[in-house]
Amino acid sequence: MSVSGQAEEGTAQLEELSRRLGDAAARLRSDEIGSEDVKRIAGECAELAAQAAVELDRLARGDAQDAPPGQEELL
Repeated sequence: MSVSGQAEEGTAQLEELSRRLGDAAARLRSDEIGSEDVKRIAGECAELAAQAAVELDRLARGDAQDAPPGQEELL
């Protein structure tokens, strides 16, 4: 897959993770949520944030592959 294709795929994945985090935040703002649900959703948010961090790192490293020699250490 080309770097452009990887970036598009990564962007789509980040958008999906962002949407899911937004949905979770909306559920947390609900007045009808119990403490066990809060714990579960908070854990879900932590997992989604970790996935987003991995994806961002992957995208940054993918861009580093196109950098001039010696520049990848700076990224």
